[in-house]
Amino acid sequence: MNKILLIVCFSLVAISASFSQTDFRIMFYNVENLFDTVDDPDKNDDEFLPGAGMNWTPWKYWEKLRNITRVITAVGGMQSPALVGLCEIENDSVVFDLTRRSPLRAQSYEYIVTNSPDDRGIDVALLYQRHQFNLLQHHEYEIVFQDKTTRPTRNLLHAVGRIISGDTLDIFVCHWPSRSGGQRETEPARIHAAALLRNKVDSLFVVREKANIVVMGDFNDHPDNRSIFQTLGARSLNYHRSDKELYNMFFHRLKERNFGTYFFQGRWGMLDQFIVSGNLLADSSSVRIKNSEAHIFKPDFLLEDDPKFGGKRPYRTHLGPRYIGGFSDHLPVYMDLSVEH
Repeated sequence: MNKILLIVCFSLVAISASFSQTDFRIMFYNVENLFDTVDDPDKNDDEFLPGAGMNWTPWKYWEKLRNITRVITAVGGMQSPALVGLCEIENDSVVFDLTRRSPLRAQSYEYIVTNSPDDRGIDVALLYQRHQFNLLQHHEYEIVFQDKTTRPTRNLLHAVGRIISGDTLDIFVCHWPSRSGGQRETEPARIHAAALLRNKVDSLFVVREKANIVVMGDFNDHPDNRSIFQTLGARSLNYHRSDKELYNMFFHRLKERNFGTYFFQGRWGMLDQFIVSGNLLADSSSVRIKNSEAHIFKPDFLLEDDPKFGGKRPYRTHLGPRYIGGFSDHLPVYMDLSVEH
């Protein structure tokens, strides 16, 4: 009899524990040139106007919104991601259309969008579900270059919110300067962006007793490049853990074959990443990254055959100026937080 009672008690504890923990999914996606079809006279968006170089049309625009919806829904599985970071979006109008006028409206996302000085009008955005993320405040930080010949880039987006456990999350969404013009030649711009981000993160480490920081974005550098590994100080998960340090969720997987989110000249590269504060990796934390894992979302429908180099590559919207009707030239990444409540 005592054995039966003991088994019942253990079962009740296990059931109780399972009901007191929720998975909170975060994803990031470079959606590849989500432009509307309206001319912005202050920005260089001319190639994405009807009849211009990319021959962008309203039908193609709405088809792209439907494709993005399909990806976000697939990443969410049975439940919509709580947070969705996006980059390569032109303005708040395209995010309004995505969240209010496309099939994604059924998932009830609110959103924040930057207003960056980027020449083409490219910005970053964060979609969030209010019942999972109570937005408290948000900021954007301009990356100002001392060298005035450096092209303006996308602002850093910082959102602060409270989740169901009562914990505060600090979310950064980034799209660092591109490698156009050469990796070495453009590296100083990304190092400058990394220095600004590190400054903002260090400020949070001072004011938060237990900082829960998630940095996500297209960094246009790999986890072992100088901007991320040295300037930002994002280490491998194999390093000694500290609450006051940053860790790259993909660094330790760089040597895996065919691993990455972006395919260039026959090789996969890991440009899209999650970088987190040490507290989110602690077993004792009330909010932590499930299994200390992040993932690349790589289903068959996001890939196509590569006739030149062999294997698979992302099924993108455009191949040069030619419209092929795919999704993006990047693959999305996602991870789950286990949240106690």
